[in-house]
Amino acid sequence: MKFRISKEAFLDGLQKVQHVVSSRTTLPILSNVLLVAKGGRLQFTTTDLDVGITGSVEAQIEKEGATTLPAKRLVSIVRELPSSEVEVSVDSKNHAEIKSGPSRFKIIGLGEAEFPPLPDFEGAKTFKIPQKDLRDGLKKTSYAISTDETRYVLNGIFASFREGKLTLVATDGRRLAMVDTDLEFPASHETDVIIPTKAVQELQRLLGDEGDVIVKLSDNQISFQVGDNFLASKLIEGNYPNYRQVIPGDSNERVIISREALLETVRRVSLLSSDKSNSVKMVFSENNIQITANSPDVGEAEESMDVAYNGPRIQIAFNPEFLQAPLRALDSNDVYLDLIDEMSPGVLRIEGSFLYVLMPMRVTS
Repeated sequence: MKFRISKEAFLDGLQKVQHVVSSRTTLPILSNVLLVAKGGRLQFTTTDLDVGITGSVEAQIEKEGATTLPAKRLVSIVRELPSSEVEVSVDSKNHAEIKSGPSRFKIIGLGEAEFPPLPDFEGAKTFKIPQKDLRDGLKKTSYAISTDETRYVLNGIFASFREGKLTLVATDGRRLAMVDTDLEFPASHETDVIIPTKAVQELQRLLGDEGDVIVKLSDNQISFQVGDNFLASKLIEGNYPNYRQVIPGDSNERVIISREALLETVRRVSLLSSDKSNSVKMVFSENNIQITANSPDVGEAEESMDVAYNGPRIQIAFNPEFLQAPLRALDSNDVYLDLIDEMSPGVLRIEGSFLYVLMPMRVTS
């Protein structure tokens, strides 16, 4: 196997697939990237047996073939190469020689025959989703995925294909983010799946603003075709909790707030929230919100914001990081904060389909 490739294309191809490689693996081949040189392209594949990803870039192929090389090591070598042109040749023992300008590296690889194949999606349910819609939906929800491994069904995004809509939901039990997108698909394709965090992160790296992503679903696997890139993942098996029941009914008060101003105010004030209580208190009074945080051993911070509000005085406290997360992910100018009372969850909405439910924290006067 022998090929020439630009350093930029080589690095780009490797970087798209390198994050899947697991650092703690019992099988040495899973630390490697599968390189296949044929038909004027160099194809890269990595897998950790749960998630697999493939991409390809243009290359001058002098001799077709395949091998696997240590992924992280290869990325660090290619990143440091002195010249923009790279020549790679691999012998029958999977020893690769990489030449670039005055530099020469030799790496020992493993045969491609041992590399586990990615799953086949023959006869799977197929959906076509605009990349922009999926990227936007994942950005608005993925920060709320739970990292608590004991509640494994929450360690991913719940995707529901029902009644001409794709609904994406993420929750960790203390907050919940949800987005709906209109989508055409046959009624026979209606289904609910849970996509694991790692697949969500990889997918977010691949998605752009143009074109569609082709999604295929088999019994316990999902795949995404984004341009030249293919991502496959196992699904999380189990029953996702009934998220609809945590969404509060009608609110008593709605406050319209500038998203950017609220984000910056909460960020500043939270500098003095204590590690123990980790909360910021919001007091709503006529045309004003006062946001305060205090830490007994450090001090306190307070800031007020002018808003259009003429309801009763409400005092409610939230975790500052949980309050900031959706504000960072949204791009609308204003957000609506719906409140029922001091003990009920607050609901953040925007124009369009997005909803974020946030549990309040106990307020100590």
